[in-house]
Amino acid sequence: MFHDTWALTGRLMKQILRSPDTIITVAVTPIAIFLLFRYVFGGAIATGGANYTNYLLPGILLITVGSSVAYTALRIYNDTSGGITARLQTMPISRSAVLWSHVLTSLVSNAVTAVLIVGVGFAMGFRPEADLLGWLAAIGVLTLFTLTLTWMSVIPGLTATSMEGAGAFSYPLIFLPFLSSAFAPTESMPGPVRWFAENQPVTSVVETLRALFEDEPVGNDIWIALAWIVGIGVLCYVLALRTYRKAV
Repeated sequence: MFHDTWALTGRLMKQILRSPDTIITVAVTPIAIFLLFRYVFGGAIATGGANYTNYLLPGILLITVGSSVAYTALRIYNDTSGGITARLQTMPISRSAVLWSHVLTSLVSNAVTAVLIVGVGFAMGFRPEADLLGWLAAIGVLTLFTLTLTWMSVIPGLTATSMEGAGAFSYPLIFLPFLSSAFAPTESMPGPVRWFAENQPVTSVVETLRALFEDEPVGNDIWIALAWIVGIGVLCYVLALRTYRKAV
C-alpha cells in the first residue's frame, strides 16, 4: 500500500509542479483578506491591545486550508470523470492508495502554502512567542484540521457532476472563519451571532492556534478543537470510503 500511495502521490505532485499557479492562486485570496483586515479594518477592531497580525494569522491559515481543499475535490473529480480512477482499479494496486495519494498531496500543498502565508505574516509584523514545542503543537493541530477538510473534500470530488459542483463545497468553509473569533472578539457580536461564533468548530481551533503562537495556556480550547476535528474527520473518512466504493 505504501509503495502504491507514494507512486500515485508522485503523479499528483507532478501535476501541481507543472501548474504552480494552483498554490499561488490558493494563497492570493487569504493574503488579500490578511492585508485588508490588517491595514484597513485593523484600527477599528479592539483586541485588548494584542498584536493584530498575531491575532489574525490563525484565521487566515484556516481560510487558506478551506480554499486549498477545493482543488483536492477538483483533482478527484477530474480523475473520476476522466476514467483514471476506474482504470487504476484494474491495476494490481491497493484501492485505498488512490484516495490516500490525494490526501497526502493535499497535506503537502497546504504545508507549502501555509509557509508562504506565515512568511507574509512575518513581513506584516507577526511576532510569535512560541517555543519549539508550541510550534510543533500548532503544526499538529493545523495538520489534523487539513486532514479532516481533505477527507471532506473527497466526497464532493467523487459525487459531483461538474467541476463547479466539486469545488463549491469549500465556500462555507472559507466563510465560516468570518463567523468566529478569527477577526474580532466574540464579545462584540450580537447575541445569536455570538452564540454561534462561540460554539462552532473554527473558534476553538483559532483560539488554540492563537494561544500556542503566543505561548499562552490553551485551556479547554485545545480539547474542544481536537474533539471537533477528530469527530468530523472520522465521519468524513467513513463516508468518503463508502462513497468511493459505490463510485468505483
